Amino acid sequence: MTEIDVEIIVAQYSHVHKHVWDSFVDNSKNGHFMFKRDYMEYHCDRFVDNSLMFFRKNKLVAILPANKTDGEILHSHQGLTFGGLISNKDMKVELMLSIFDSLKKYLNDHKIKEFYYKRIPSIYHKLPSDEDKYALFRLGADLWRCDISSTVILSKRIKYSDSRKSIITRAKKNGVEISESKDYAAYWEMLNKVIEERHGAKPVHSLAEMILLEKRFPKNIKLYLAHFEGKCIAGAVFYCTEETIHTQYLATSDFGRQIGALDYLLDEVMTNSIGTYTYFDFGTSNEDDGTAINAGLIFQKEGFGGRGIVHEFYKWGKTNNVNL
Repeated sequence: MTEIDVEIIVAQYSHVHKHVWDSFVDNSKNGHFMFKRDYMEYHCDRFVDNSLMFFRKNKLVAILPANKTDGEILHSHQGLTFGGLISNKDMKVELMLSIFDSLKKYLNDHKIKEFYYKRIPSIYHKLPSDEDKYALFRLGADLWRCDISSTVILSKRIKYSDSRKSIITRAKKNGVEISESKDYAAYWEMLNKVIEERHGAKPVHSLAEMILLEKRFPKNIKLYLAHFEGKCIAGAVFYCTEETIHTQYLATSDFGRQIGALDYLLDEVMTNSIGTYTYFDFGTSNEDDGTAINAGLIFQKEGFGGRGIVHEFYKWGKTNNVNL
């Protein structure tokens, strides 16, 4: 009997599964602390959760953070940057194909007409984890969006561009001081101002939400600030996993930009991360659903030696003429 011959049972997540869900994330080969329920549910009032759990012979073999919209569309959870199927080291190709077959039946039984799937980027894989990508191909899913993130392999850092080196030297000469901090209030005041002035928007997380999440995940969420003569002039919030340190929020004041405070902060954190993490990820630089690139933003990231890692978005269902 092969893996694919064994029936997969699909169950919708409920709060009684919290411990089992979180334990599975902790022991997965492609998990992230964002998939823990204490992270996912900080904004539970904004989404109709429809996360799924897949069992084989009464053993949990995969989970899917997900939410539903319009009663007939399922999404890899829209409150997360990414989050496809999470599995452990026992996942094999035939089992993944069987899981996707069971998912297709679940979608059909629940009259869901469309499924949007955001794959977990490879830099968050502790072991090879592309079985889902093959299953998506086999089932006719379309790649409808592709973002590009800039990532550094810390053990193989590429030399900085001359402009980045010059800016970092300027900050050092001006006596900018870098330190880890818990002063989220001071940073959020600056962050709100920067995002409002540049984009007419607000951070995805409110100050209260970020403080709550940092308290729940103190080992995973870290804030670093740059000070000049005691005043905060730049800062960054980092999301840290076993493999990767990621820049979740970056901001600098006008004066901080003039003296290179943020570049110096990034250099310090990146340098101090060598030996602790495999990757330093600057995040994506896309606009318009991945079809456009913010040239200034990616220029800065590539100046630090960042090179491309893709974030893939798939759709499966009525719009690409695949019957569920």
